[in-house]
Amino acid sequence: MFNSSKCSVHESKATPEDCKINVTFLKPDGSRVNVKASEGKSLYDAVIDNNVDIDGFGACEGTLCCTTCHLILKKADYEALGEPRDEELDMLDLAYGLTDTSRLGCQVILKKELNSLEVEVPAGINDVRES
Repeated sequence: MFNSSKCSVHESKATPEDCKINVTFLKPDGSRVNVKASEGKSLYDAVIDNNVDIDGFGACEGTLCCTTCHLILKKADYEALGEPRDEELDMLDLAYGLTDTSRLGCQVILKKELNSLEVEVPAGINDVRES
């Protein structure tokens, strides 16, 4: 479990594991992949750093020029993140399976308030660079 009291830069008892955010990816086939990612990293980083097998994910390597890291969040988590920037919204308009709580994983930065985050992986991708 995330222990924010131990994650202070001034707290000598903190270990890297204490400062990890738990993220669960709900894949289209119904499987669940649980990972831990460092606070301050993106959901894109969580997938890449943990070798989560998501077909075609992150084709542009997190440079905000494709929609292959499109993920769907729960409403409360979506709202906790704040509004996406215009550049992200423009790209999301091109995403496959767009919902009201869609975000690009490269733009979602993990913070302690998002511990135990569950995100849905859409059934397909649209790599807009190929359009």
